[in-house]
Amino acid sequence: MLKKSILPIFLLGIAIHSMPVSIAAPITTLALGHNSTAAYIDAPFMPYANPNAPTGGTLSLDARGTFNSANQWMTTGVAMIGTNYLYDTLMTGSLNEAFTMYPQLASGVTYDPDDSSWIIYHINPAARFWDGTPVTSSDVKATYEALLTKGPMYIRSYLGDIKEVQALDKQQVKFIFASDDNKEILLTVGQFPIFAKTSIDESFEKISLTPLMGSGPYKLGRVDAGRSVSYVRDPNYWGRHLMVNRGRYNFDMIKFVYYQSDEIAFEGFKSGQYRFRPENKASNWATGYNFPAVTAGMINKEAITSQNPVPMQGLIMNMRRPIFQDIRVRQALTAAYDFEWMNKTLFHGQYERLQSFFHGSELAATGRPSTVEMQILRPLLSELEPIQRQAVLDEWQMPTSDGGGFNREGLLKARKLLLNAGFYYDDMMLYQPDGKLAQIELLMTGDTMGRVLLPYIRNLKRLGFDATLRQVDGPQYYERMRSYDYDMTVDVFAQSLSPGAEQAAFWGSAAADEAGNHNTIGIKNAAIDRVVEALGNAESREEIVLYTQVLDRLLRAGHYLVPLYGKSETNVAYWTQYRHVDKLPTNAVGIDYWWVDKQAEARVNKYLGQ
Repeated sequence: MLKKSILPIFLLGIAIHSMPVSIAAPITTLALGHNSTAAYIDAPFMPYANPNAPTGGTLSLDARGTFNSANQWMTTGVAMIGTNYLYDTLMTGSLNEAFTMYPQLASGVTYDPDDSSWIIYHINPAARFWDGTPVTSSDVKATYEALLTKGPMYIRSYLGDIKEVQALDKQQVKFIFASDDNKEILLTVGQFPIFAKTSIDESFEKISLTPLMGSGPYKLGRVDAGRSVSYVRDPNYWGRHLMVNRGRYNFDMIKFVYYQSDEIAFEGFKSGQYRFRPENKASNWATGYNFPAVTAGMINKEAITSQNPVPMQGLIMNMRRPIFQDIRVRQALTAAYDFEWMNKTLFHGQYERLQSFFHGSELAATGRPSTVEMQILRPLLSELEPIQRQAVLDEWQMPTSDGGGFNREGLLKARKLLLNAGFYYDDMMLYQPDGKLAQIELLMTGDTMGRVLLPYIRNLKRLGFDATLRQVDGPQYYERMRSYDYDMTVDVFAQSLSPGAEQAAFWGSAAADEAGNHNTIGIKNAAIDRVVEALGNAESREEIVLYTQVLDRLLRAGHYLVPLYGKSETNVAYWTQYRHVDKLPTNAVGIDYWWVDKQAEARVNKYLGQ
């Protein structure tokens, strides 16, 4: 493991011996901040909430594919979207802070600032499940034991530091951890939904459209299998007066309408089948909002800024396949992608080329490594292959084309890299060094990415690859992703402003061998493992930023994926019935804090003939 301090060892020793020894007593507090102070611990409500927001109306959104389960925390089935509305968590996060948690099911926590091997969560005595029974420490204990033994592998990995969960009494639950150097885990265990023990015992692993018993603000409403799912606000919700919930959960109903393609979904939005749409298609945003409802003033368009890292969307290369083992092959596949032409031709120039796994945030590595970054990197350089080692030290820049559509320079560079890697041509086809045809299948589901992948496949074919696009339905796609049965596919790695232990699930060597985990690339790199471990053990905000920037350099330099595109703003379009506060949260759209203007809703309904 990397040293947490960047001080030379001999100076560190002097510093330790010269400091007075003090032992802090355990403290009880309302809120927890990871290497930060909770800014709103004494606030009456969150600054992005309207405590006087009216309740009522329906929030309707779209979803893709299908579903056959109400439980997203099991290893089989395809869960319906929106089940997070059914459950409270022990604590809930601030949308204005990097990683700060405030009370929800828990009324507070007790912990020792000098000993991170345990924490006690105090359950609010008022907390109730939908059936009126109290939420107790036994329910919390049963929930975490189910997640750790029956939950998805990435969740088991994320919570892997939990050694034991003890129900001290009805209102106190104690988490004991395997080590005392992971402060992040103190907050992590407060993030997960809590289920009633009785429903866990009876139904946790059943594929069913009946949800586990929860205590959340909404209950499951009407389910039209494979087409739509609705959640209905619980008028008896126990937690509606909590500080974090004031001005929150204002909609009487939240409905998700399912579509098989984005094109059909957009038509559904135009006709008012659903009324709030995050717009992820650049051509729609640039030219598509000229239909009658827009002309009539019934639709608002808004670009909402965020300080969060832009999610890394990329064409991942499955490192479990021999063809991707040589870094020069991965470099060649990156050089073949023509972002400039696609951005101009397909996206109306609206997107940015992603230069970082934490693009657009303070966590992104820029320029050459700083002195403090080099103190971390230097011991790791010998573990990197030469190309990755040099890329870590250089200023990073993705290849660019002239946007003319031929990408001649990029393809020439890719061809040279392939030849240097031992690939060869015979009868205009490309062969691997072992004599096998250079074949790559790109896996996708739905129709959205087809127009992006087909031009890329055309470039791969110009290089001599036998490249094909395989489109499968949702359930088959999810199963192939779980079992890592693909050559290349599009994946999205969303990040928060406080990355930590969860990075092991994305990039850690152990996760590469665990079916259903998030290391979809299959990265096994000792240097990355060591930096991820150090990041999880960071003791200050400065260390979080530092180790994340080092991790960013290592990931980029490995050429594990072809970065596609993104933007720092979230485009949303919505029918004019919806309202929000003037100053939205810094890290999210915060839709749970919006509300419906009933008079405007009546005008919209009249316009739609409803």
